Amino acid sequence: MIFIKRLLVILILFISIVLIAAYFMPKEYSVEREITINKPADSIFKYVRSLKNQNEFSVWANRDPKIRITYKGTDGAVGAVSSWKSNVKEVGVGEQEITKITENRRLDFALRFKKPMEDTAVGFMSTEPVSGNQTKVRWGISGVIPYPTNIMLPMLKMDQMIGNDLQKGLENLKEKME
Repeated sequence: MIFIKRLLVILILFISIVLIAAYFMPKEYSVEREITINKPADSIFKYVRSLKNQNEFSVWANRDPKIRITYKGTDGAVGAVSSWKSNVKEVGVGEQEITKITENRRLDFALRFKKPMEDTAVGFMSTEPVSGNQTKVRWGISGVIPYPTNIMLPMLKMDQMIGNDLQKGLENLKEKME
């Protein structure tokens, strides 16, 4: 009986320590990558504002050749939605909606993931002229991991996990544009 009580006390202490640590851990993540492409900013922006075009250079859309993608609204306009369904765990089920457009500069979007887990995030793609024929393209995603699951944030290495995919997507974009 004493063994069970001690085990229970140790378990309660462990859970308490984890919950207290999670309270002080960051809950937000933000990942951003950039690349310079040898094309004018307006032509790149015109291409990336289209959700259909984004699926051509996105690493996630290319992970599953059987992915099912549907579109609602006017592609490239605020309110346009791209929904995807995949049996590949890294792709899952979700949708992306264009929420704001700053013409020839920035595209903001909402990401709503449904499977393998429910989550929301926001993202952007921006173009910035470097010279007449060079453009810096930035792609970023940020979100919040709720308490107490935020205790896993440092172990998830979001910057590396998402960042590598963003970088590869930007490299795919550069290859398509140049």
